[in-house]
Amino acid sequence: MDLQLNDKVIIVTGGAKGIGEGIAKVLAGEGAIACIIGRNEEDNNKTVAEIGQSGGKAFQVVAELTDPAACEAAVKKVEARFGRIDGVVNNAGVNDGVGLENGNYESFIASLHKNVVHYFLVVQHALPALKKSGGAIVNIGSKTAETGQGGTSAYAAANGGRNALTREWAVELLKYNIRVNAVIVAECWTPLYEKWINGLPNKDEKLKDITSKIPLENRMTTSGEIANMVAFLLSSKSSHTTGQLIHVDGGYVHLDRALANA
Repeated sequence: MDLQLNDKVIIVTGGAKGIGEGIAKVLAGEGAIACIIGRNEEDNNKTVAEIGQSGGKAFQVVAELTDPAACEAAVKKVEARFGRIDGVVNNAGVNDGVGLENGNYESFIASLHKNVVHYFLVVQHALPALKKSGGAIVNIGSKTAETGQGGTSAYAAANGGRNALTREWAVELLKYNIRVNAVIVAECWTPLYEKWINGLPNKDEKLKDITSKIPLENRMTTSGEIANMVAFLLSSKSSHTTGQLIHVDGGYVHLDRALANA
């Protein structure tokens, strides 16, 4: 299927590693120009170089997205370079374990800045360009907003906010024909996830326990599977889809987990 993304300029926050890297590479593979915004220049350039070696097009901007001024500057750099913005993928964030019992005001607010405030700011600054292009927005979210996880109040709250913003923006931007959707992630294999697993004393047993509860094929979701859905939602092939929270999770959130062992 031709997703008709050739030369579309698409911002991917946190696009240098993990799920964001997968998204940037799939978009570039579809002919889009993946514009990575991330805090680490070395990581950004590594992914840009790998995309270039594969024949794709990419660009990078170094920005600490917890800084509101940096959000604005990063978006302006992308628009100044290409003269347009056709899509935004809000992906950057971290499950930082700020809980109710052990967290505090400062860490809670800091986590919201890491995980949802920049979603608002990046889109707000990109909006004039998106209005011109009739672009699309995809927010990456987490199951924690729906299932809870324990010990991660701030991240869960941020993801609840991501879901709410997806629906709210879909309504507000109808008049501009800007579609807004979210892809919700459950158990996805990334370098960060692998690092967490490898840090456990019973890593093999823990991984087996996790995958045994994923109904479809008893395996982790791949970043490529998340990326493929994101590319579809950014494309004209999903031209009548907006305001949706789409779970790419092997049935983890909504199917009876007893099915995984049936």
